[in-house]
Amino acid sequence: MTPHNELRLLPWSGPDGKPCFLLSTDGPLSRLAGLTEAAQLDIAADLLEHAHEVLADESSAPEELRLVPSDLTGALGDALRVAASRGHRLPTPGTSDHGDSNEVPHLPAGAFG
Repeated sequence: MTPHNELRLLPWSGPDGKPCFLLSTDGPLSRLAGLTEAAQLDIAADLLEHAHEVLADESSAPEELRLVPSDLTGALGDALRVAASRGHRLPTPGTSDHGDSNEVPHLPAGAFG
């Protein structure tokens, strides 16, 4: 859960292209932002799969080969905005939303593959 004093980067820009932020952590606009982020990530995953197919097909038209990077660029921008927004909402080390414990979990190196 987002702390009440933190701004949430929304997954869309304002009319002037500047980032939009939300102070509320719960409510219809926050839920819409979550649904929009999920849709953007789904679109990016589908587009990545399509790009693999186009690149693997030797008969792909030049127009399609030019369109794929343009579409991927937009999807990557959306995914990076989602990552930035979610990264800002992660708890900082030493804090916890689950009680009063200030302990940071420690994982063995093997947990990271």
